[in-house]
Amino acid sequence: MAQLPGLPSWGQGWLESYIAQAGAGDVVRGDMGRGGKWWNHLFDGVATLTEGKLQRLQDRIGRQVDEIGTAFRLPGDSNERPWPLSALPLLIGEDEWRTISAGVMQRAEVLERLLADIYGEAKLVASGKLPAPLISGSRHFWRSMIGMEPTGGHRLHIYAVDLARGPDGEWRVLADHVRTPTGAGYALENRLASSRVMGTLQTRLNLHRLAPFFASFREGIAAACKRSDPRIGLLTPGRFNQSYPEQAHLARYLGMLLVEGDDLAVRNGRLYVRTIEGLKRVDALWRRMDSRFIDPLAFDSQSRIGVPGLMDAIASGEAVVTNAPGVGVVESAAFGAFLPALARTLTGENLLLPNIATWWCGQEGPCREMRRRLDDLIVAPAFGERVAAVPGQHVLGSTLDSNQRAALDAAMALRPQDYVGREIVHLSTMPTVVNGRLVPRPFTLRAFAVRDANGAWTVMPGGFARLGETSDERAPVMDEGAFSADVGIVALQQVEQVSLLPTSVAIRRNPGTLPSRAADNLFWLGRYLERGEATLRLVRATLGGTIDADSGASLVPVTLDRLATLLISTGASSVIDDDDDEHADEDDGAIHDLAELAEDALDGSGLSSIRTLFGSAHGIAEGIRDRLSADVWRLIDMPLPPAAGGDTGALLARTGALQERFAALAGLAAENMGRTAGWRFHDLGRRVERGMMACRLTRTFASEAATADDLTTLLDLLDSQISYRARYMTGLALVPVRDLVALDPFNPRSLAFQVARIREHLAALPSLRDDGLEEDQVVLANELAFMVSTVKAESLSPATLLGIENRMMALSDTIAARFFLQGSETVRAPGMTLA
Repeated sequence: MAQLPGLPSWGQGWLESYIAQAGAGDVVRGDMGRGGKWWNHLFDGVATLTEGKLQRLQDRIGRQVDEIGTAFRLPGDSNERPWPLSALPLLIGEDEWRTISAGVMQRAEVLERLLADIYGEAKLVASGKLPAPLISGSRHFWRSMIGMEPTGGHRLHIYAVDLARGPDGEWRVLADHVRTPTGAGYALENRLASSRVMGTLQTRLNLHRLAPFFASFREGIAAACKRSDPRIGLLTPGRFNQSYPEQAHLARYLGMLLVEGDDLAVRNGRLYVRTIEGLKRVDALWRRMDSRFIDPLAFDSQSRIGVPGLMDAIASGEAVVTNAPGVGVVESAAFGAFLPALARTLTGENLLLPNIATWWCGQEGPCREMRRRLDDLIVAPAFGERVAAVPGQHVLGSTLDSNQRAALDAAMALRPQDYVGREIVHLSTMPTVVNGRLVPRPFTLRAFAVRDANGAWTVMPGGFARLGETSDERAPVMDEGAFSADVGIVALQQVEQVSLLPTSVAIRRNPGTLPSRAADNLFWLGRYLERGEATLRLVRATLGGTIDADSGASLVPVTLDRLATLLISTGASSVIDDDDDEHADEDDGAIHDLAELAEDALDGSGLSSIRTLFGSAHGIAEGIRDRLSADVWRLIDMPLPPAAGGDTGALLARTGALQERFAALAGLAAENMGRTAGWRFHDLGRRVERGMMACRLTRTFASEAATADDLTTLLDLLDSQISYRARYMTGLALVPVRDLVALDPFNPRSLAFQVARIREHLAALPSLRDDGLEEDQVVLANELAFMVSTVKAESLSPATLLGIENRMMALSDTIAARFFLQGSETVRAPGMTLA
């Protein structure tokens, strides 16, 4: 091979080695054979970045994926998986992409016109050009959509297509995606991670930018709405959906509300979101759930994730839902056999991007041909649902034995319309890094198109590629690609750095809409994190990790027993002392196995154990991922340290590490969260939880029978040791300790401080009353403040503290009743205008 100028020796060696092992259909070989120099520049830059060690590049890209928080789920997964991203992008020349882009736009328009006929005049069926069973056989066809014109005039606003590049360089269509096209967010995140690793290399490669594509998408949806400044939501099935992390990222990036079905309500033919300020109008939804689930009154009555009455809002023209319900009918694999002819009928043009050859068994002639060529075809369900004799999504005809063929013949004889035969497509390969080496892997490409503000189609200059786990180049093995890759479109000339910043934007200080569900989650996230901190303080004190003990040694048994009782009564531990009764009152108190208690409080199944609380916090954080910074999510998503056994030193070290994580989360909330209603609810949760714990601890350790160890433990648990020592030089005394931890308004850990902050937050939150009177939660907070401000430290009895604690519990319930979702009830005062 001739020396390639400008390449460092590492890049030269990699390129020579890779081309030697890659097949004739590899993209690098093909592009370089046509004079494309971008692969030269890529390997040049990578060689410089990695100093000859390719695995460094893959390791760096993996770290960036973790930093961004890109993840996904496979069906049946309980936990998210890190998004697998290849270090090397797929590069496509601008000329080649221009042809692909034109084909994608053409295909999107053909499907739009096809849907208009299916749900309109049905001329194609009447003329015999489209078999009726091809429509009625799909579970995505909804008769209720017939005759319903979409608001804005379009059923499709976003379209995705899977493309295969054959060894001859021809691009062909594997599948169309119109129901809930996924992957645009992953393409964006791939580019973000890749750009962080590649740095200026992407600029030198002249890659087209993705941001204008997403701006066009939002503008296109907004243009279809009736109001000039519409409120747009992204309707998600929830955090257990396979692509939920992508949905959260897109909602944040596009400035959309991430909403679930319970967040929404339909009133008088209009769509609203339930917020802490009442019902707020929603003009458009980008739905990411199947049509059958979006409205239990119109489609599947068993759906629990939809919006009752949503179809009424669509029918009245007051809500844009994209893509429109029912569009999934054209995703059927069987349409591949008819789309070329339908395209000519609908547009007068041949498809620029051909389908892979398809035979639908709903017609006798194609069915015979499919049977004859079975060994060379893939057998697949015609309508996407599993069918008899075809395990999974498809089966290679050549892999069927005689019994399996007989079973397939019998099944096809009963319902031939449920089966298609599709040709086997062999794929081009592209380079990826495996164990520090460049190896060729087959790939498919998902491309995206959206409508802009003028209703015209625009195509993302890129997409994302899926790479096969093995070197098998047949398309069927690509369904669960082992890696994804960024797709860069290389411009022939330097890409102009066009600013995406608008020339004039009105300044706004309105933080936006806070749905009731998000407020609920932020409140309880604060409570669970604060409760976790309190549990860790109890564990640390139990293990002897206090700042000071007046005895000069370990705490006395009475104090230790009170700590153990608190761990059990708060639900942190379920370990019960089972010592014999004859030893129960030794040393004036029954001492539990402290190490066992502490370990159970960290890793047990108690309601307030650290493992349980962190699991609850993680679940809540997943549901408001669009409202959390990457730093907060990374700390919450980080696995807990492994169990340390019963060794006291190891347990203390682990407790300290966990305290650092909780402290980091508290610091991020205090310093990084904007002082919006969302922050107020998060801080409210913390203050309510901290106030209740202050009551409980003071009641336990500051009674009239309190010992010196009780008081020093109380100061330690409420982080007030230093404040007390600085203020009182004469040593510990009961009344001053009570005053500091319960009644001092300047101590950020005291009960009085929590009550004051609670009053401030509630006074700043919106009220639904128009009579000028205070709402119930404000009244309760004022009563609490009066109780705390008028009680004296000398008379602060356990009964008084218990009464305050119970009132704080009632306050929490009142806050929930006013601001959070309560079944199907809406947050609205009588006579309030819905706006």
